[in-house]
Amino acid sequence: MAVVAATVLNVESGDAGERLDRWLARRLPELSRARLQSLIEAGAVLLDGGVARPSLRVKAGQAVSVTVPQPTPPILQAEDIPLAVVYEDPHLVVVDKPAGLVVHPGAGTSAGTLVNALLHRVKDLSGVGGVLRPGIVHRLDRGTSGLIVVAKDDATHQDLARQFASRSVEKEYLAVVLGRPRRATGTIEAPIGRDPVHRQRMSVRAPRGRAARTTYTVAELLDGSALLHVRIHTGRTHQIRVHLASIGHPVAGDAAYGGRRLPGNASTRLRDALAALDRPALHAARLAFRHPITGERVSFESPIPADLSTVLDRLRR
Repeated sequence: MAVVAATVLNVESGDAGERLDRWLARRLPELSRARLQSLIEAGAVLLDGGVARPSLRVKAGQAVSVTVPQPTPPILQAEDIPLAVVYEDPHLVVVDKPAGLVVHPGAGTSAGTLVNALLHRVKDLSGVGGVLRPGIVHRLDRGTSGLIVVAKDDATHQDLARQFASRSVEKEYLAVVLGRPRRATGTIEAPIGRDPVHRQRMSVRAPRGRAARTTYTVAELLDGSALLHVRIHTGRTHQIRVHLASIGHPVAGDAAYGGRRLPGNASTRLRDALAALDRPALHAARLAFRHPITGERVSFESPIPADLSTVLDRLRR
């Protein structure tokens, strides 16, 4: 297990007589007392160079050394999770991801992901994405359904990554939004970065946002809402959700960006349709790119899933 450099702290006279674990908890608030106790018991905390115990009383002038091991990445397990495979060859696989499926393991999610399912189906995946993201070239939010391409080998992964970076990959989405846009088409160009207040969200008001461009076309006007064809020309986190919310048309069902807040004059039909949504009404419907090996331009489409189809039926006049 890799370790970081030891942190050395000195006991001041006013702290003399305090329990070691309590003193460390005050000095290192980023670590819980339970975590500190486990580090002491593991021998990762030294008092004047000697092994310590949590209940030892510190003395003025003593030096306390704390070494925190870096977490060991979990070993990913293959899981027999059903996948809707749209296309597969020796180099890549295109999957129609259902809403609710997380793409790869991360904070708070170690199993039940698309990666776990792919490991069960595919013998080898590209390692370029790292130990937790084998084969993953791009992502879809957990609540977004639709098409995602996964690389089986490193050369394919690197080529696809270059295509995404050069913005030559075509990504088209279907989105049900609240409100009816006044214009039939529109372009949203606004930088996106971490929200300065709500750190789990993204925002167009971030002080250090990255350039982002989204275009849309109204496909159908609905009851108090609309169905849009949306294309993203950059790949920022939550881009469609943030951009559409910024122009007053959040994706229906999107609790993070206002998609569950209805105006007081909303119809019963709209209220019922929104109540039936348990995720943002966003679907990656089309994906096109140059095949890294054959050079052929390939395109894939995914029909709108049943839950969004039901919502549309309820919203049509």
